[in-house]
Formats: sequence, structure tokens, C-alpha cells
Amino acid sequence: MHLPIHPRPSQARRLLVLLALFLSFALVAAACGSDDDTPSTDDSAADGEPSDDSADGGEISGTVVASGSSTVEPITARAAELFNDGVNADVDITVDGPGTGDGFAVFCEGQTDISDASRAIKEEEAATCEANGINYVELLIAFDGIAVMTNPDNEAISCLAFEDLYALLGAEADGTGDWNDNDGVAAELGSTVAPYPAAELFISAPGTESGTYDSFIEIALEGIGEERLGEEAETFIRTDFAGQANDNVIIEGVAGNDTSLGWVGFAFADGAGDSVKILEVAETPGGECVVPTIESIADSSYPVSRPLYIYVNTDKMAENPALAQFIDFYLSDGYEESVTLAFGESGYVALPDDLLAETTAAWEAARG
Repeated sequence: MHLPIHPRPSQARRLLVLLALFLSFALVAAACGSDDDTPSTDDSAADGEPSDDSADGGEISGTVVASGSSTVEPITARAAELFNDGVNADVDITVDGPGTGDGFAVFCEGQTDISDASRAIKEEEAATCEANGINYVELLIAFDGIAVMTNPDNEAISCLAFEDLYALLGAEADGTGDWNDNDGVAAELGSTVAPYPAAELFISAPGTESGTYDSFIEIALEGIGEERLGEEAETFIRTDFAGQANDNVIIEGVAGNDTSLGWVGFAFADGAGDSVKILEVAETPGGECVVPTIESIADSSYPVSRPLYIYVNTDKMAENPALAQFIDFYLSDGYEESVTLAFGESGYVALPDDLLAETTAAWEAARG
């Protein structure tokens, strides 16, 4: 049984959300040495409540394997670190970030317990999971923005509308190598930025395995592409650049080329400091240019924003107390720091109270 949460549009605010979910456990203690040799019990034992020695994690050990989105990886990795440090050091948690698509591929084969995702699962991926008997719960955990970047020395560009992004990065983009090779498409789309610089367009961006790649196409390129090429077009993005799975490599590519253009999750771009120039983005030519910040992502004014998820294999959860205990912590005591401080002072946007409550309810329903 799949238990998805479908995030609805929200005028989200940045909240430091900490939902305390503590489990109360009865302790049974045998007292020795009474005058009549009759054992005494504490109140919970007297009431017939069973003891559960897993409350502090001391009786639980095992392994948890998470894979998927490189954007969500720091959140899950931080939650794992906090869990091992403060709750249970006997659970071996491994987290890696090859990309959302690659994560779903191994998740739907039953190889992982958790799939980190920077987009919702696709119909074909869900069908693969179903065919393989993989049951899961979808948990919305945070929001993130996709930052469009160039090199700080590229003073000619400061704001790009969706139409500019399509002209430069869409399926109709000219592959001969310079920014201004795309002036024609830009003019047709009403760009107020073109003509572009007569300089090499060096693209440093995610590859097809990345949820950030998929999300960028869906948010910024697909609508314009469908209008111009039709809904049945094979692709809405240019295919003449070498995509990268590693966000830090993307950052290095942008930082190392004076007339670069690329995109990556906001937290990575913000963490890169002055080595990259984060561009403002407008939804339409001449529209309001908005720079991605925690606040603009939280209130949805930054147009290239998206939800982030984890998917948990519910059959593995039922068999593996360590997995259940880890997700309990992830969504409660570990939530705020894992999400908002995954990169130190810069991080992601935590869920507002109502959406966090929905996520928690979905997990509790799956947990039973």
C-alpha cells in the first residue's frame, strides 16, 4: 500500500518547526531484599504495562541504507549523524547521493530502505516498484530552490526570465557555443535581456540522473517547450552539455569559467559563497526579478522552488526496528536541525506546521 502526500501550494513561511513526539515506555524494576522477600514493582508494572527497552535505542541495532537525491542527501546524512550521536550508536546508517532517478532504481529493486528525492516519484518508477512488490510511504520533508548561477566576472547577466532560460538551455538552443547564438529564439519569446554576450556559453549543470535536472526542466522549460514544440516532444532541454552528478563539481565548473551558466540546489549555491554569482529569476520577460533566499523560497516568491521528499520502504520498516526508530527521530527531535542546519547557517526551508503534521500523520499511518 502506498501512502503518498501530495503537497499543495502553500504560502509557506520560514518556521523553525520542532514537533516533539516522545514515546512513553513503562519500566519494570524488580526490587530485592524486602522484609518479606516479596518482590516489589513500579507503578507501570503494577498496571500490567509491558516494558519496552527500545525507548533509548539500547536494545536496537541493525543497518539502514538511504540513497538518491544529492540535494536531500545532506539532510538525511545530518539526521543520521544526530541519531547516532544522541539516540542510538548501534545502528549503521549509510547515505549516498547518486541522484533521484538512480535512487529510485535501486529502491524499487528493494536494495535500499530510504530513497531521497528532489521530485515526486514518476509513474513509471512507481510501476516498477509495484511490479517488484515494493511498498512505500512518500514523506514531504522540506522545500528547496534551484539556483541559476554564472561566474562573478560575468557582469552582463544579472536576471533571466523563464524565456531566457529556455532560449539558452531549451531544446531549441543553438549548439555552436556562444550566448548570443540564441538571440533569435530569445527575441521570438520577448526577452528583455537579449542580445546576450558575444562570449562562450559554458554550461555546468546536473545530469539526467538528477532530480534537480528533472525539476528544472519541469519548472522553467517545459511550459514554453510544450507551446513551441508540442507536448509530445522528446525533450525540452538541450542535450549538448555534459551533465554532472556531483553538485560540487557543478559549482566548480561555474566558478572556473568566466561566462558559465548552470543550476544547482540553492543550499549548495549559497554554500559556495562568492565563488559563484547567483542570478535573479523572473517568471516572464520584464517581470519581477527575484533572488533565491530562505525567505523567498519559503513564501514561494522565488519562481524556481520545489518540494523535497523521502520514500520509506514500509515492508522493510516492519521488519527492521532500526529503520522505524530512525524515521521517528528524523521527523521529530532531529527534524529542525537536519533541515535548517544541513549546511551550517544556510540550509533548506522547513515545513510549516500544517504540512509537517501531514507528513507525521502519513508516517504514523504507515508505521501502524
